[in-house]
Amino acid sequence: MTKNIQRKRTGGSPLTLGERSIIEVRWCRDYKGVTDIAKELGRNKSSVSRELAGKPRIGRGRYNADTAHRKALLRIGNRGNTPKTQKSIQLKTYIETKLINERWSPEQVSIRLPVEFPLDNTMRIAPESIYSEIYRRVHRGGNGTIRDGEIDLRSYLARLHTRRAKKGFRKAQKMERDRLLPSIDIRPSVVAERSRIGDWKDDTMLSHTSTVRIKNVTERRSGVTLFGKTVNGTAEACDAVLIKALGRLPAHTRITLTRDRGSENVRHREVTATLGLDVFYAHAYASYERGTNENTNGLLRRFLPKKTDFSHVSDEELKRIEYLLNTRPRKRLGGLTPVEVFLMETGVAVYS
Repeated sequence: MTKNIQRKRTGGSPLTLGERSIIEVRWCRDYKGVTDIAKELGRNKSSVSRELAGKPRIGRGRYNADTAHRKALLRIGNRGNTPKTQKSIQLKTYIETKLINERWSPEQVSIRLPVEFPLDNTMRIAPESIYSEIYRRVHRGGNGTIRDGEIDLRSYLARLHTRRAKKGFRKAQKMERDRLLPSIDIRPSVVAERSRIGDWKDDTMLSHTSTVRIKNVTERRSGVTLFGKTVNGTAEACDAVLIKALGRLPAHTRITLTRDRGSENVRHREVTATLGLDVFYAHAYASYERGTNENTNGLLRRFLPKKTDFSHVSDEELKRIEYLLNTRPRKRLGGLTPVEVFLMETGVAVYS
């Protein structure tokens, strides 16, 4: 006979899996009564009775310890966990607005709240809680239909994107041999520190359905990004967009430019003469040296998927995307936006 396992307990302590296993054996196999089981466990009879929850009406063999324990853990985990979005309509509306209208990520929403609502502690939520809220709205843990009266926010979450195709091997190899291009090896070390405004990177995004390309120019410290369309992939066309984008900014905000070794980027002397900044080139196939641009391209792809024909994207739409990205809060900026940091550190407003 199993030894009696009575012991002292704290009031209201939940049943363990071991205790539920004993209940299953004693109730279903040994046909013990509630009183005997409770005595063996050192529990109140009402606790055992509630656990069995009327099982005598459907047969003694129906109680399963593992199933009962999983359900109990779920109940315990949900106690008092009313989602913050159900407590605050203002918070719920803010989250939905930023995700839908401005395409922010849950992390960006979270880090921006203390900036906009510094004195309102009810306007706080962790990124993980926003993800939980998004999938709470969907039946079957995110795999079913949307709950009545809720907005499905899953489509506004970022998705994984494939990287852009590499430049042609022969062209990149030829540019690597061209010793006239100033290498990133001689670039001032301060550039990598992101401690000042004025160090830029540029890149060109290809369209597989037209010759039109999108040039992006990103400031390393603030993250400010400027976009422009090129009619083709020639160096003259790409540099015209670059010069137009940076030329409207004061000279003290243009110090260096780091580029890849694509054939569209060879005119470094002309760029230096026009913009007054020093140009450096990353090593071929070293995408880690151009992480800023790779990240920017990924963000842009959220708005313009890989098969988008850039010739059908208007200048107004491209500027709208640019503005949305530049006014998003960034974790590395302490919840500030790129344009806010640019203005604070240079006194220059990107948008008037």
